[in-house]
Amino acid sequence: MTTMAPAPELLADHTGKPRPFLNMPLTYDQARLGMAFHEAGHAVLSMAYGMHVITSEVIAWEPEPGKWAVTGSTSHQTHDTPPWRYAAQCAAGEIAHVNYLMTYGLWTPQRAAACAADHDRELAIDVLARFGYRLGRWTVPEGGKSWGMVRGMARRKVGHLWREIRAVAHVMDASTVLTGDEIAALTGLVNPPFEGGAS
Repeated sequence: MTTMAPAPELLADHTGKPRPFLNMPLTYDQARLGMAFHEAGHAVLSMAYGMHVITSEVIAWEPEPGKWAVTGSTSHQTHDTPPWRYAAQCAAGEIAHVNYLMTYGLWTPQRAAACAADHDRELAIDVLARFGYRLGRWTVPEGGKSWGMVRGMARRKVGHLWREIRAVAHVMDASTVLTGDEIAALTGLVNPPFEGGAS
């Protein structure tokens, strides 16, 4: 853990606004591993859905003596990724984070609520809208899907890939940053070569 706060862009959402901070009543080690599961969920589903993963990492710092904060970041590039799979990848972090709490006997309603990643939902909504797909926050728009439906897709895939997510999360917790190729080696998944525009 560093005493230096990360660069502002690492704490911002895709629009440049600061992501909200949520209090999760856990020890530092528990919270750090939980964030590793969150980022591993994004990375593993990205790769499973054919996206090129660049890096996935846990970012922890000490904003003031005796206090700590933790977040994470996963960078990937997409090419012809089906839109609903892209959205499910966005939802996978939160789903994997809640699964971590349940699997490790740490789940409480308050902790589960603190896993909410509205910035991931808003990213999915905005990216899909650019391609003419309608993703609703709480309702099913005509011809589209709701965030709840997308979370269901992510939940099934996270369950199927839980062994891989768990392996990546534990190594990420120990190493802080993993490359896509390291994640591929850990999981047996293929990190496809990058072709096309960045997402």
